Amino acid sequence: MGDRRTGRVLAVLCPDWPATAAAAAEGLPEDAEVAVLAAGRVIACSYTARRNGVRRGLRRREAQSRSPEVHVFRDDPGRDARLFEPLAAAMEEVTAGVEVLRPGLMVFDSRGMRRRFGGEQEAAERLVDIAAAVGVEIRVGAADALTTAVIAARHTTFVPPGDGARFLAELPIEELSGEPSLEDDTRADLIDLLRRLGLRRIGDFAALSPADVASRFGRDAITAHRASRAEPERGVSHRDVPTDIAVEKRCDPPVGRVDAAAFVGRGLAEEVHQRLAASGLACTRLLVHVESSRGDVLSRTWRCGEPLTARATADRIRWQIDGWMTGRAGIAGGRQGAPGRAGRSGRRAVRAADEEPVDDPGDEIDDADEGVVLLRLEPLEVVDAGFLQSGLWGETGRAGERAQRALTRVQGLLGGDAVRVATVAGGYGPGERITEIPFGDERVPHADPAAPWPGLLPQPTPAILYREHPDIDVLDRIGAPVLLTERDELSAVPEQVRRRDRRWRLRAWAGPWPVHRRWWATPGRPDADIDGPRARIQVVLDDNRALLLLYTDAGWRVEGRYE
Repeated sequence: MGDRRTGRVLAVLCPDWPATAAAAAEGLPEDAEVAVLAAGRVIACSYTARRNGVRRGLRRREAQSRSPEVHVFRDDPGRDARLFEPLAAAMEEVTAGVEVLRPGLMVFDSRGMRRRFGGEQEAAERLVDIAAAVGVEIRVGAADALTTAVIAARHTTFVPPGDGARFLAELPIEELSGEPSLEDDTRADLIDLLRRLGLRRIGDFAALSPADVASRFGRDAITAHRASRAEPERGVSHRDVPTDIAVEKRCDPPVGRVDAAAFVGRGLAEEVHQRLAASGLACTRLLVHVESSRGDVLSRTWRCGEPLTARATADRIRWQIDGWMTGRAGIAGGRQGAPGRAGRSGRRAVRAADEEPVDDPGDEIDDADEGVVLLRLEPLEVVDAGFLQSGLWGETGRAGERAQRALTRVQGLLGGDAVRVATVAGGYGPGERITEIPFGDERVPHADPAAPWPGLLPQPTPAILYREHPDIDVLDRIGAPVLLTERDELSAVPEQVRRRDRRWRLRAWAGPWPVHRRWWATPGRPDADIDGPRARIQVVLDDNRALLLLYTDAGWRVEGRYE
């Protein structure tokens, strides 16, 4: 997890925020001694007050005896939140997905910020500048896990990927306490108990067996133990898509030409992306909704692995309308999906291979009263604008862009599943380790390729996989069938293979790699769909062909060929 840097969390901490907010509300100077009390005890105090001996947990009289000049205020969560809002709003101007754990502490998913600013250190410097402009001092930390990042922010530390447990190990056990947004009200008692048991460092607690912690302590102890081991926690919760980003245009009179409708769509695309940019967002899933004067409706959701640009959005609008008008005649000649007529020519004129297609004048609707009456764009999924990356000179690569646009247009005409790409997945055999995903969708495999797969076929992978596996016989030296025994071993040394009336001698072979159904496997995974014994061997025939053979209850068959 840490090495892939997919779950990094950036934490921003405003030290002693209740005290800072109380001083700001009363107009006190920055160096004023301030203490905030709840239930008669100090819950927060300024640095200058601590310097004079004020600590959290002290009663009011003791705090004032240690520092007679201390200004004492009541705890006021409303005041803290109200004064924290300007800082949170300023942060949201440069990044989306700000999650406020409490007034004075917020976290971000650092992926977009790393891409936008060049790294976590650079992103932290930008956040410090923003906070300084608002008049607030902050500390920034980063780590793989949420709790680790919050603790790192206390120390202004950037924990390297995968080093969370090592960073926490030498810290005092009290570091696991004091953050109400990440613990329940029994955490202080737990920390006191751990200290009395002799566990003075976080690493001492982390060394305990999870089973022992679960059986001897309460629920919050399990949470604290996972945090002490820097184990994965929930990710940063991103904010919902703002409702005011969606845009729509009503056309009166109806627009009956592809180029005219595309022109309207281009304007809407620019508008929606301006709204997204103003919120620090980029769109990865977009709903394009079109209505005709006949009451026909076509709504299509476009999802992309990379955030959409205004031009890419305009392209999708034009392709969708063009495919609808000229292919399905959803506006011109009947209900959506019904066979219809194309335009008078149905052809496209192209000025040059690298320029925009020009709609033929024939791509129009005969009846001037028919056409598009409503076009609406609604972002359904957004990410931080830092994910939207251009090339060195602002381009994404003309050849790659043209290919992507061509493939996306095919999807617009034939549907999202018409173009599919492959991604590496988890599984045992080469065919099981491929997941086909519609072009533009996030490449999420059906099973984790990094998970353990006992019996996994080693590299290299066959260059050719057969959809229909040819049946074959594997024979020993005297021509008897070679089978797989109950001990996952071959019944004899393979010497030859036979298919129909042809035979080949084996020059070499390797294996077997057996696979069995695992009772704990999740339904739907490759290892959960194995019925009976299964094994693979690699063989080299006397004509130098290298094959991958698969054994099942039905016998041997050829699964792939090496080149």
